[in-house]
Amino acid sequence: MCGLFGVLRTARACDPAKASVAFLELGLRAQERGRDAAGVALVGGTTPVHPYGAESTLAGLSDGRLGDLRIVKGCAPFDHVWHEELRPELDAAWLAFGHTRWATQGAPDELVNTSPWAVAGRVFTHNGDIDVPRLRARFALPASRGTTDSEPLFRALAAAGDDVRLITELLSEVVGRAALAWTDRSRPDRIHLARAALSPLSIANDAEGNLYWASNPAWLRAIGLTDITIFDEGTYLLLSRDGTVTAQATFQPVARCQDLDDRVWTGFSPADMAADRARLLHRVQD
Repeated sequence: MCGLFGVLRTARACDPAKASVAFLELGLRAQERGRDAAGVALVGGTTPVHPYGAESTLAGLSDGRLGDLRIVKGCAPFDHVWHEELRPELDAAWLAFGHTRWATQGAPDELVNTSPWAVAGRVFTHNGDIDVPRLRARFALPASRGTTDSEPLFRALAAAGDDVRLITELLSEVVGRAALAWTDRSRPDRIHLARAALSPLSIANDAEGNLYWASNPAWLRAIGLTDITIFDEGTYLLLSRDGTVTAQATFQPVARCQDLDDRVWTGFSPADMAADRARLLHRVQD
């Protein structure tokens, strides 16, 4: 039941440090949804270079860089993985992704199983647990480097590119829990967000227009945000840093009987959990 969080900075922000402080607060709160591992990805900023060929080498590194992408991760809680030397790059990044891991598939002590992940010019994070054999039966996917369910899903989404029809067709084929945040590194001014079955996802903007996402809406309230949208299951959005909804679509999410588990809402207030459960619309696989 991992934790997702992040920020897409607006070009209008007067003080980048404010969004950085909010991002780090989200990371500390996200530890309630996973302490097996954590990671951050900083995308865009001062070095507009986009080399893709060596991305696979980042999977097993605790600190790796490719052009304008830097991924730092470790098999430890977020407050052990983050270090203040990253602050200048965080302040400069257009996009910052965060992930805290609660291992469900894949060894928790291997960096190759830790997010964020870079695949085919894209950066991904995932919260959930999905049926990988079913996904591989539907799509021609290369062999994985790690043993998580997330990596095959990332590779399938990378193959879908920015085609909304292909993305939603893929997500409707995913069986299990899934919430996702990803970007195309050549377009760090945009963020893809999706909620399939169960795994929660919320978004909100601050007064300057910076966009934040988080697995738990309470984390967004904790950084002073009030106009919070909790995604319905089966929702996909592509959002730009100027606040534009570039694309949106719905799809039919599918879950297994065992996926409906109260740990999906780890950290939620009773009111938020009740409200989200009341809106569930996934189909249960036969």
